[in-house]
This record gives sequence, structure tokens and C-alpha cells, in this order.
Amino acid sequence: MSLSPPLFPPFIAPMRFTDADAALAQVMRIYESSIAHLRQAMHGFVAGVEPAAHVRACYPLVRLQTETVARKGGAEGAGLSYGFVEGPGRFETTLTRPDLFHSYYRKQFQLLLQNHGVELEVGTSTQPIPVHFSFAEHDHIEGEMDAARRTRMRDVFDLPDLAAMDDGIANGTYEPRAGEPQPLSLFTAPRVDYSLHRLRHYTGTLPEHFQNFVLFTNYQFYIDEFIALGRAAMADPASEYVAFVEPGNLITHRATTLGVPPASQGSSPPRLPQMPGYHLVRADRSGISMVNIGVGPANAKNITDHIAVLRPHAWIMVGHCAGLRNTQQLGDYVLAHGYVREDHVLDEELPLWVPIPALAEVQVALEQAVADVTGLKGGALKSILRTGTVASTDNRNWELLPNNQPQRRFSQSRAVALDMESATIAANGFRFRVPYGTLLCVSDKPLHGEIKLPGMANHFYRERVDQHLRIGMRAVELLRARGLDQLHSRKLRSFAEVAFQ
Repeated sequence: MSLSPPLFPPFIAPMRFTDADAALAQVMRIYESSIAHLRQAMHGFVAGVEPAAHVRACYPLVRLQTETVARKGGAEGAGLSYGFVEGPGRFETTLTRPDLFHSYYRKQFQLLLQNHGVELEVGTSTQPIPVHFSFAEHDHIEGEMDAARRTRMRDVFDLPDLAAMDDGIANGTYEPRAGEPQPLSLFTAPRVDYSLHRLRHYTGTLPEHFQNFVLFTNYQFYIDEFIALGRAAMADPASEYVAFVEPGNLITHRATTLGVPPASQGSSPPRLPQMPGYHLVRADRSGISMVNIGVGPANAKNITDHIAVLRPHAWIMVGHCAGLRNTQQLGDYVLAHGYVREDHVLDEELPLWVPIPALAEVQVALEQAVADVTGLKGGALKSILRTGTVASTDNRNWELLPNNQPQRRFSQSRAVALDMESATIAANGFRFRVPYGTLLCVSDKPLHGEIKLPGMANHFYRERVDQHLRIGMRAVELLRARGLDQLHSRKLRSFAEVAFQ
């Protein structure tokens, strides 16, 4: 007869560390022990073993305590807006997936040790790991149980608890109770795990494949071009990218020598996911991920809510828009320097009175990228590139509303273009401290009677999509080359900010 698993895995009390690698190794030991405990218990439960008690394992925890507002600092983190706490106190966060976030956690630990000169404490937290978040990628053993057995899971294991994974810290509404520690990170471990699982569902690719620069688009035409460019890069042994990943985790590796075709593994899914993701992978994870978010602000908020836990260095919207000025031509570009938010999906998390500023570093990179790809400069560049306010609406047929109500508002806002996603992506970048930018391409001018007819649309797409995508990719190259310390500025940080990037 099989033995029932113990209630808890061995508890690991907090230990003090002055070395980031040693602290991270302890995080990995605790996490791996907890996950192994849950998986073993779950396999037994599916096989019919009745545990003697509720089965629980908890996330690793990292804690920093400091008694002074002063920081030691150092040359490495001098220009960064993260890596330190704002004042004396006790600061904690739970951690997950150290295999995925190894480099990220190591950097945060190094900066905390460098800036504060105190020890980091790492141990087992009291935050339970939901059993769903312990399953391996292709481990769907819960499907082997009947309905009655699945219902019993709630009695035996911890299930996802929404109260432990809200966005109060990121929204600036979280207030620790008396005696509670202050947060070290924008996201708790359960919140991160929740989003990692959602990313697999929505994009059809593992979170491990996501790169630190993300392009969003609202048209499949851009994805088709990205696929073509990705596969061409894999056929080039000199490409800076080492792999190209498509939905279903279909991985094409870069050719190693001339005449040897690139090797592939995996297979395409029978149907595309809701928001398919594609990844041009660099060895340092600073490549480019691209997601087709489809149409509408709900999708834009949904996917950025989840990608934000990966802590990317920047995300940029490259898609189509309606031109609102008579002087614009189809195919002109719009570089957003302000946003009118009529998307309504973030009103509770980020009030409308909060301004969403343009970020100079991203703006400069996008403008330079347009010049580099088109070969234009000076007046010729300005003739195809308009900088101005972009309005985003949740009403696709805003043109049909009576009395020209939205037109009047857009005119008062000085908007030059309108879409359904850009303000949402920018606002969520602001909310989650992810640098953002928007470069749109005018595909119609509904206020001036220029709507896309089939022949015009086909010509437009052939002429502009490839160029527009290359501009977005060129902007990423420029941002990468200029250094991350230029991106992660204090513009996105609040008064009492968490220490983790």
C-alpha cells in the first residue's frame, strides 16, 4: 500500500546571504523541494491515495531589512531607477520559477546587496503554491480523474486564490497592515505563476521563449512578414538570432554552416491560439517577441497584464490606425506622443486623470528607425511621419454615433490618429513600469471618405507592412544598443517604489 505524503515538505528557515549566487541557489532548493512535494502528492492522489491531511507546499521568500535611508551605491547601478528600497524597514516578496527568472533574480539580488550593504534572507514563506502551478508543461494528470475526484482536490490541495494575486502593488493601492513587511516586487509569486500559465494559453508558446523586447500588432499581415523574416534569419549562419519560435513551440534553430539547412523541433498546433506569439531568440534573451493581439482594448490589456510579469525591457505597438487629419496620406506613419484613453478597460486600475507621457528614449529610437529604414531625413521624413496624439476607443463603429460626439472630442484633444489598442498598451506599460512606444500606419481616413476598398487595401498592405515591421525591429536594435540604463528611467517610478525592476 502506498504511503500518504507528509503535510509539508521539510521547512527551510530563513538564512542570511551576502552573495547573490548563494542566495539564488537557496531559492532554487526551496522551490524545487516544494514543487517535487506537490507533484508527488498529486500523482498519488490521481492514483487513488488518500492523504492523511491537507497537502501544502510554500513559495520561497526573500527578505531585506535596513535601518537607514542611505545607500552605499556603486558605479554599476548608479543610473538605474531600481535595485534599492526607499527607506528603512522590512521588505519581502515571494519568488517562483527560478529556472526561468534566474538572471533576473540574480541581478536584483546583486543590486540590493550593493546598494544597502545588508544581508538578504532567503527561506520558506507562508504563501501556499497552488497545485495547478506545480504541473509540468505537458503534465495534464488532473484530466485522468472523474468529476467527484476533481471536486475533492479542493479539500486536499491549495487551489489558486485570487486574493493573493491582485495588482494592488502595481496600481499603488496596496497598504501593508501594521507589522506587515513592505513589498520588494510588483508581483507576488502566485500572480507571476498565474500569468505564466495564461501566456501559454493565449500565445501558444512557453514563457521561456519570450524575449525582452516585445512588438504588438493588430493585423496578421505583420505576423506573416515576421515569420518570413524569422525563417530567413535562421537560414543565415551569421544571424544574431539563434532560434525562431512559432506557436506550438515549433523551434527552428539557426543554420550553423553554409549549405546546411536550419534544424527544427516541435510541430505547429492544429489551430492558432487567440493571440499567437512568435519569437526571434538571442542567446541573451534580448531578441524580439511579436504578438498578434487582434482587435480591441480588452485583448491589449489582457496580454500586457501577463507579459508584464516577465519584466521586459520595452514593448512597442506597430499596427494600423485611422488618420484623422486631411493632410495625411494612406501609408503615413504616426508616432504617438500622447494618448486619449476611451478604451475603458483600465479605468479602475489607472484613473483617467493619470497622464501617460511619451518616453523620450523610445520616441528617439522610433523616429531614427523610420529614417534608417526609409532612407528619408529632414523635410522628406516629416512628410510621411506625424507626431501627435493617438486616441484609442472601445467602439469600433465610433463613426456611426449621432451628433458627431466622438469627432468633437478627438478634435479637442488634437488627435491625429485613432485605433483600439495603443492607449491601452501604453497605459499598461506605465502601470507596470515597462517602457512603451507606439508607431502606427494610416490605413484609412474615415472622416474624409477614404475607407479601405479591397484593391486599395491589398496594395497598401504590400507597400507598407514589410517596411513598418522593419522599422519596429530597427527601433529595438537601437534601444538595445543604447543600453538598458537609458530605458529604465525614473519616469515610470512612483514615490515609494518597489526595489525589483
